[in-house]
Amino acid sequence: MYHKTLSARIIQIVLILILAIVSFVALVPILHVLATSLSSPTAALQSRFLLFPREITLDAYRFILSASSFWNSMGVSLRITIVGTFLRILVTFMLAYALAHRDLPGAKVMSYAVLFTMIFNAGMIPTFMTVVGYGLRNTLWALMLPTLIDPFNLIIIRTFISNIPKEIEESAKIDGCNDVRILFTIIVPLSMAAIATFSLFYAVALWNAFFDAILYISDPDLFPVQVLLRQVIMQGAGMDSAADDIFVPPRTVRMAVIIASTLPIMMVYPFIQKHFAKGVMLGSVKG
Repeated sequence: MYHKTLSARIIQIVLILILAIVSFVALVPILHVLATSLSSPTAALQSRFLLFPREITLDAYRFILSASSFWNSMGVSLRITIVGTFLRILVTFMLAYALAHRDLPGAKVMSYAVLFTMIFNAGMIPTFMTVVGYGLRNTLWALMLPTLIDPFNLIIIRTFISNIPKEIEESAKIDGCNDVRILFTIIVPLSMAAIATFSLFYAVALWNAFFDAILYISDPDLFPVQVLLRQVIMQGAGMDSAADDIFVPPRTVRMAVIIASTLPIMMVYPFIQKHFAKGVMLGSVKG
């Protein structure tokens, strides 16, 4: 028993060391970007790699925060993320609730259709033609509607709803509730952990999406912040800052834009952390 306990402790220590090394490796790029964005132009130009800021200054952030294009892109990304996440959660739960009832006519066919989209998809060109055909090009709806339902998340939520005791729904129907009221007054409150978890997944995906914006958006006023970040990094352009009295090297501007565009979505996680650990296991076990 002693040797087994000692072996378990050794394995635990080794795993902790491995996780610590992996965490440090993952943090190094973030620390480098943050340190460079906070360093003075001289320090940033003299050193190609920084883990700690030198001659700390906020000039880079003053530069980007005075740019109207940055705030416009942030607003676009916020609208896409908030509205898109709400629509995805709403439609996914409504469809999952319907498919969770096996006695629903056509439920099995619809389930197979959802599974089919996980394996096969139309491709970029047919999707682009569909978006153009519906008149969604150069609108924010083009960034939200084509990916409204994620099949994998839908299956998990459907499985979770299927595990809710049917007696609860039967009691509600006896009291006169219809399916819509059952969904929003019973199923949704019981699914807050799932809503918090998948809202985080959807919000991160919408906030970081830029390829769809490149395909469907040509109006600079509708560029999300990730497209602006791409322009700043790859082309060194896209920032029309009003702070002309500040000299900031392009490299420092890039780092500051990366931090400023990443920080808002990172601030979401602490608010739903208590639901996340429970939510990621939803639907993993079929009852």
